[in-house]
Amino acid sequence: MNLDNYGEFPADIPVIAEDDIFLYPFMIAPIFLSDEKNIQSATKAIEENSLVIVCSTKPSHEGEREFDSLYNVGVVGSIMRKVALPDGRVKVLFQGLSRAKIVSKVSDEPLVANVDVLKPTNTDSLKLNAILEVVREKVKTLASVSNYFPQDLIRTIDENHDFNRIADLICSSVKFKKEQAYKLFVEEDTEKRLLDLIDYLLDEIEANKLQKEIRSKVHTHIEKINKEYFLKEQLKEIQKELGTDTSREEEIEEYKKKLESKKKKISQDVYKEISKQIERFSRMHPDSADASMTQTYLDWVLDIPFGDMAKKSLKIEDVQTQLDKDHFSLEKAKERIVEYFAVKELLALRGVSGKNKAGAILCFSGAPGVGKTSLANSIASALKRPLVRIALGGLEDVNELRGHRRTYVGAMPGRITQGLIDAKKMNPVVVLDEIDKVGRTQRGDPTSALLEILDPEQNSEFRDYYLNFDLDLSDVIFIATANDISRIPAPLRDRMEFIHVSSYTPQEKFEIAKRYILPQEIKKHGLRKSELSVSKQALKELIHSYTREAGVRNLRRRIADLCRKSAKDLLVGDVDKVSITVKNLKEFLDKTVFEIEKTDKVPVVGVVNGLAWTAVGGDVLKIESIKIKGKGLLQLTGSLGDVMKESARIAFSVVKTLIDTKKLKIDSKNIPTTQKEKEDGVRVDSSEVYKRYDLHLHVPDGATPKDGPSAGIAMVSVIASILSNQKIRSEIAMTGEVSLTGDVLPIGGLKEKLIAGHKAGMSKVLIPMKNYERDLEDIPKEVRKSMKIVGVTRIEEVLKEVLV
Repeated sequence: MNLDNYGEFPADIPVIAEDDIFLYPFMIAPIFLSDEKNIQSATKAIEENSLVIVCSTKPSHEGEREFDSLYNVGVVGSIMRKVALPDGRVKVLFQGLSRAKIVSKVSDEPLVANVDVLKPTNTDSLKLNAILEVVREKVKTLASVSNYFPQDLIRTIDENHDFNRIADLICSSVKFKKEQAYKLFVEEDTEKRLLDLIDYLLDEIEANKLQKEIRSKVHTHIEKINKEYFLKEQLKEIQKELGTDTSREEEIEEYKKKLESKKKKISQDVYKEISKQIERFSRMHPDSADASMTQTYLDWVLDIPFGDMAKKSLKIEDVQTQLDKDHFSLEKAKERIVEYFAVKELLALRGVSGKNKAGAILCFSGAPGVGKTSLANSIASALKRPLVRIALGGLEDVNELRGHRRTYVGAMPGRITQGLIDAKKMNPVVVLDEIDKVGRTQRGDPTSALLEILDPEQNSEFRDYYLNFDLDLSDVIFIATANDISRIPAPLRDRMEFIHVSSYTPQEKFEIAKRYILPQEIKKHGLRKSELSVSKQALKELIHSYTREAGVRNLRRRIADLCRKSAKDLLVGDVDKVSITVKNLKEFLDKTVFEIEKTDKVPVVGVVNGLAWTAVGGDVLKIESIKIKGKGLLQLTGSLGDVMKESARIAFSVVKTLIDTKKLKIDSKNIPTTQKEKEDGVRVDSSEVYKRYDLHLHVPDGATPKDGPSAGIAMVSVIASILSNQKIRSEIAMTGEVSLTGDVLPIGGLKEKLIAGHKAGMSKVLIPMKNYERDLEDIPKEVRKSMKIVGVTRIEEVLKEVLV
């Protein structure tokens, strides 16, 4: 198809104006028309079977469809097909025939212009053939560094001898800028057009060579990673070419500055290790796994506060003041803590340093909720040192304390090192909470690591596996807490000094609740002091009937319950103040716990009050016994441990001895006899009483495990009572181990046991004489005043006191 079929030029033909389109004479291309003027022009051309000229809009006039907004040179051609699309646009298939220029405007509605064909000049020249060879050479060069030209197109360019046709083919394949493409498109002088094309091709060759060089540098990474990574790598190489990629060097320089600032505060070995890792990091490729691991190591190790100490000087007056402010009672514990820091202050005043200043590690032991952890908090507050709490409960992996070796993925320092980093000081107070609950598995025994940490002779050179150098922990104050010290391994116990924090008496709980817990909970729940009042009797009833514990943790929960319900009443009940008394206490709380049942003071045969120690404080155990005709057997129930069972058998033997030696009188009426013995009037020996009865000894509650020898004298008393049929005074309680010869031996946990007796309203308590002489001063005054405490050495003294 050529222009001759459409008449002479110049001619008036419709104009199609498009923004993002640049066509060449040989192209057959689809054009999507959305502008009404363009659709009118296409329709007119089809109806009149005429040509149409497609012109591109200038960059600053996109969207406009006026003659002033168009390039005045375009491609003239025919519309082969027209299709209306569902979205309102029109698709036309356009075949370009020749370059043409707009001579003059004919019509705006639709766009029609007088158009003339653009005729090339200077087309028959030997010089053009030479220039064309250069063009072909540059096209091949550009093809080698880019993907602009497929082989078929290169072959076409080699075989074609139409200069302008070749120029059009090249321009349609290379992505020139719009202004550059237009300049080549409108040029009528063929020689100048080819020379300009050579210049543009040279620029493209240089640009593509640089891109190819960049792509070759990052080629090894392209196979491993996705497109996003590839783009980032290209950006890195471009930044390197521009000299702007200095972030890694700045990072390494920052590490070196941090190390130099710490040089005077660290040992030579530490300095060498960190320097070595920085040098390794600087030589690594930034995307290697080792680089990431080393960078993490440097971030951790340079955050350790080498040489940074809390500056406040140690004064025992501050410690004493803080302890008294935060805790009521606990006099023995507070006194021992003050003594511990008095030694440290004296050593500091006299300039004693190094291993000579090392002292014992404190361990607070006692029931839950008695204030062990809060004592450590008070010490940290008094010393103005940061507090680091390390929960050891359930800890099984030794690497949690010592750190993981850096060969493992996700390795990190141990909790001790992390604690120093978090505290930002090298002398914090470190609380090792629940040290008695450390686990032991195939992954190691954490207590072995604690041996080094808690040994003042060794912890100045504590080695964390992750750091690979020694840390000085000699300035750290370690404080451990435990509920049951018997579960701590002996070597670890040997490195600590235990301060027992005993149970609170009801009066102490009352003072703690009034002075500390109630004001704290009122503030925590958004109440004012004037909006909630709790009477003394209500508070005492709360302690007595709604809590069962050695400490005050549950008491705090019950007071929190009161505050929550009071807050609700203030909002919903339209009241200005909530007053809680004994009468309305039940409206605020669910049900009572009845910690220890009060004694009824009525003497009973076969029931005795024993005193026991538990993990949550003392308790009163009622030991019961009955006799059944039998053969002298002893049956034990109540979930008793082996030691307690042995104690019961010893008690039975002691009672038999007392009966045989006539120290325990047995009425003959209490001995069962046969009919023949009655008829013959046979006098039965008193020893027959334990031969002709089976005894059943029971210790409620049946579901609670019990063990230990301290119920020995209570078991002797209850067996003696049931066999002699003598009543036992119910207002008397007792504790003490009994030997086979009838001696009363000392026991532990006396304070908790006597507090339990006090709560149960006992008027007299029997304890071993050695405990009476040694431990009576530790018993609270209110307990000693409320009941008579009697020391006994022999079982005969016990029976004289309890049997009616």
